[in-house]
Amino acid sequence: MDVSLAFLGVSFVYICFLNILFFRKEHIKNNETAVFSKLLIVNLFGVLIETSCIFSIYYLGTQSLVVKIVNKIFLLYFLTFLILFNDYVITVIYSNISAKKQLILTKLNRVLYLISSLMVILLPIGIYYKDKTMYSYGASTSVIYIVSFICVIIWIIQMIVHMKEIKRKKCIPLIAYIIGASALTLIQKMNPALTLTTSMETFLMFIMYHTIENPDIKLIQELNLARDQAEKANNAKTEFLSSMSHEIRTPLNAIVGFSQALLEEDIPDSSKDEINDIVMASDSLLEIVNGILDISKIEANKLEIINTEYNIDKIVKELVPLTKTRIGEKPIEFKVNVDPTIPKVLYGDHTRLKQVILNLLTNAAKYTKEGWIEFKIASVIKNDICRLIISVEDTGIGIKPEKIDKLFTKFDRLGVEENITIEGTGLGLAITKKLVELMHGNIVVQSVYGKGSKFTVAIDQKVIATEAKETKEITNADIESVDCSGKKILVVDDNKVNLKVAERLLKSYNVEVTTVSSGFECIEKINNNEIYDLILMDDMMPKMSGTETLHQLKKIETFKIPVVALTANAISGMKDKYLNEGFNDYLSKPIQKPELNSILIKFLKGGK
Repeated sequence: MDVSLAFLGVSFVYICFLNILFFRKEHIKNNETAVFSKLLIVNLFGVLIETSCIFSIYYLGTQSLVVKIVNKIFLLYFLTFLILFNDYVITVIYSNISAKKQLILTKLNRVLYLISSLMVILLPIGIYYKDKTMYSYGASTSVIYIVSFICVIIWIIQMIVHMKEIKRKKCIPLIAYIIGASALTLIQKMNPALTLTTSMETFLMFIMYHTIENPDIKLIQELNLARDQAEKANNAKTEFLSSMSHEIRTPLNAIVGFSQALLEEDIPDSSKDEINDIVMASDSLLEIVNGILDISKIEANKLEIINTEYNIDKIVKELVPLTKTRIGEKPIEFKVNVDPTIPKVLYGDHTRLKQVILNLLTNAAKYTKEGWIEFKIASVIKNDICRLIISVEDTGIGIKPEKIDKLFTKFDRLGVEENITIEGTGLGLAITKKLVELMHGNIVVQSVYGKGSKFTVAIDQKVIATEAKETKEITNADIESVDCSGKKILVVDDNKVNLKVAERLLKSYNVEVTTVSSGFECIEKINNNEIYDLILMDDMMPKMSGTETLHQLKKIETFKIPVVALTANAISGMKDKYLNEGFNDYLSKPIQKPELNSILIKFLKGGK
């Protein structure tokens, strides 16, 4: 009895402090916390009731009606704690099921509590007390043992069945109660003088409080505030980068446009070389801008993989001349080896695939002074899946072993410590790795410092057809000889320099160009029944944007002129956005001659 009183004394002090600590703090309002708060209060009363049982037996004897009533109240306490804990188990294990099912289980729990309580009250109870050993027995006590046994068995079964759905942390109090109750039963059977029921439950409250039911609301609020601020900052960064892209691309449009136009003039070769340098520098700047925008999109989880049908040969034909341009005058042999058994039509994001390969080829061209660069595409076909194995190997500067782990880190460039002058931001490989991961592929790098590197990418693509449809391919000669005589184009842009660039670039196509500086003027010309074969429309214009202008034009019943979005807003996903808005196609600034050629062939020459 002395040991039991000592345990109860310690339990009372601790449960009092636990109640004070819990109810002084702000908590998340949910079913779990509500049940835990009830368990705390009930446990506090349980300690007092069990203490009253001991003293009433000691002073009043075993036959006193008061003693029997107090002991039955203690049994009801134990039953109440058991049923409340059953509520807790329902809340934890069945947190993912519907509220209706949870309510049904809770009602069944209440029915069990009501029936058990009536049995405890109505059935007889006996009290044993001899040599400071005291305990209750009889039918009333047996009800508690039976209900406890049923609950524990149900908990064990449900915990095993729903183990994957329950967070590990949530299992701690349940496992502790099962182990504690089993150990307590064994101890009390060996030494009935030890009444440790409420002490064990207090220990359970201790475990629950310090594991899952003691969230720091202030910290949570601070974390939520920090998250909100981070999201706002990220959105602000995205908006800033979008704006920055637009502002940089607008003057670049003039630089690239006029440079390309000058290359078509009869000027000295030395001047052409200088203009080519201007175009290359502009391309480098554009590459940097695109890289920053892509990494921003990836970090914000806004970069989507858009799968379509494509032909791998077409991608290779586009990549080879781009790579040769980047190699320039350097004494480098460029080898290309493409597996001829690759299916003709694949399904995947060919735009991002092309970007990945181009980044690797550009990286090889940057870090290779002489020797060779080998570009290979092999394939492994299984059922309707074609695994593309793309490798780019070079005889460049190579990578130090300790630097390989940092290779895909943002803004970390190779060769900086060797004072090698390399253009770029160090984003290319970081973007490449992210894109490969988004396409569920893998990238591996092998390198020997001073001798060269090899990058290998493996990406699975779905096979659509082994034979490509017969289509008339447009050759470089076709593109260079585009003649759109007799065609009329309306260019809409609020920037006068951009209008001059458009006029200058379109001059070589023999088209009749009309320019206006606002959407209102565009609508006015269409309402005046002026006829055009194509409209190139800037989007970001004051008072009425290009998109708004298009929507107004669509309201005119006789309007059937194709409209192409001509904009410096070239962040990822913009093309799809403009197509969804009703534009027939999309042309980004700075205007590139190949893209402009394609647009004119498509809408003025009926090509594809």
